[in-house]
Amino acid sequence: VVIVAAELLKNADELVKQKIHPTSIIAGYRLACKEAVKYIQDHLTYKVEDLGEDCLMSAAKTCMSSKLIGADSEFFSKMVVEAAQAVKVTDSKGTVTYPIKAVNVLKAHGKSARESLLIHGYALNCTIAAQQMPRVVANAKIACLDFSLQKVKMKMGVQLLVTDVDQLDKMRDRESDMTKERIQKILATGANVILTTGGIDDLCLKYFVEAGAMAVRRCKKQDLKRIAKATGAQFITSMANIEGEESFEASFLGEAAEVAQERISDDELILIKGTKARSASSIILRGPNDFYCDEMERSVHDALCVVKRVLESKSVVVGGGCVEAALSIYLENFATSLSSREQLAIADFAKSLLVIPKTLAVNAAKDASDLVAKLRAYHNSSQTKKEHAQLKNCGLDLYEGLVKDNKKAGVFEPAISKVKSLKFATEAAITILRIDDMIKLAPEKGEERSYQQALAAGDLDR
Repeated sequence: VVIVAAELLKNADELVKQKIHPTSIIAGYRLACKEAVKYIQDHLTYKVEDLGEDCLMSAAKTCMSSKLIGADSEFFSKMVVEAAQAVKVTDSKGTVTYPIKAVNVLKAHGKSARESLLIHGYALNCTIAAQQMPRVVANAKIACLDFSLQKVKMKMGVQLLVTDVDQLDKMRDRESDMTKERIQKILATGANVILTTGGIDDLCLKYFVEAGAMAVRRCKKQDLKRIAKATGAQFITSMANIEGEESFEASFLGEAAEVAQERISDDELILIKGTKARSASSIILRGPNDFYCDEMERSVHDALCVVKRVLESKSVVVGGGCVEAALSIYLENFATSLSSREQLAIADFAKSLLVIPKTLAVNAAKDASDLVAKLRAYHNSSQTKKEHAQLKNCGLDLYEGLVKDNKKAGVFEPAISKVKSLKFATEAAITILRIDDMIKLAPEKGEERSYQQALAAGDLDR
């Protein structure tokens, strides 16, 4: 977006210098963007159902090709597509969405990147609070709490004046009983898995162990919110009800087929499988160090976003500078068919789009001028000669430094991303073009002195 917007502004600046008013340039850019989007949708997009499931893998591989995990793109693309399809959600209107936030990505350094794994279910990077608790709970009823289950302490500034020593003991007993009552209210609803963001002290753990329930403390708030969504639970921040009394209802609980603590790689994790409301999946990334794992996480997130876009829009375009080159040729021909001032702006818009294949070639240390010229020749031929129509899929192969059929090579991008980036770049350029005057405040100049003056003042002797 930034590269295209900058190139559009650069060419617009040249037109302004030729005494063409910015409003004419803006009108031309808008028209060019509209025609470009229409041409992409009519001639350059392919439906996912026509290409088959492989195009999802190809889109993920294309996204990863420039990333750190590009060497293992085959392995990771399968994992990413499977994870995205596992979190499919259909609403009441029949609209299908893929909330990639439901894919939990965990990092554990050690071993090679190829030993990363996909788990069906939500993986929580925590362990049970006490060893006596069950490690597997079937038909789990899950409570998600956002408060601590610890012995209650009086708030700051609260004073209790006691004259009798027995009263002091009663106060201490009441403090521990308050938490006990809370726990009993939660357990009375049938909850057998309790997840909390706060702590659980040893006194309170005893009640969970006796009830045969699993309790997990110090969970991340973000994780609990996702688990609550997946299991159908409510994220409870306080047990107080409207009457001001404490209560806990069975409707607050979520359900899952199984909650188990398992050893995966070097760590113990809590796995929540068979969630009731939504499906969930988790990816555990392995790598030599934290920096590598962080970079892997970013790459996997980008690939998940690409797969989500392809699955939701159900259409892809061929990558490798193919779309930009095709649009450039089409808009140049379209510009010559106009007899108004906008013709120049549209021609410059077409020229600006070539910055993408040029940048790709330069980044791969190839001869950009030669490759872009060949690419334009192929696309011109595909648009002017019917027998060469299949050449519209030609794009750059930067490994070999050639122009080839990128549809056969499996280089795909989401069509919606291409359309949006064009629109955003055009809007950004237009917004800046609307600016008539710019007031620039020059930094205040200090007192300037010549070399002779400084020498005379003795400043150079220090």
